[in-house]
Amino acid sequence: MSEVEIGKVTHYYGHISVAIIELFGDLKVGDNIHIKGHTSDFNQQVSSMEVEHKVITEAKAGDSIGIKASEKTHPHDKVFKVTP
Repeated sequence: MSEVEIGKVTHYYGHISVAIIELFGDLKVGDNIHIKGHTSDFNQQVSSMEVEHKVITEAKAGDSIGIKASEKTHPHDKVFKVTP
């Protein structure tokens, strides 16, 4: 498996478990990601994404998206796309 850095976490809303990610690469619903930071280190599949409260299925570099996070994240955590 290989990993490519595609973004970083800018905010985390704990009460709704949503991470806001600033992308430098492309991401689609169904992609597997790895979030790693000082205290975060987990993998998950992207089940849904939103931009400005609108549901989307894919995002590109430059977008700031919200995803449901399976674990707590922190600002500056790195986001990697995992490919087989």
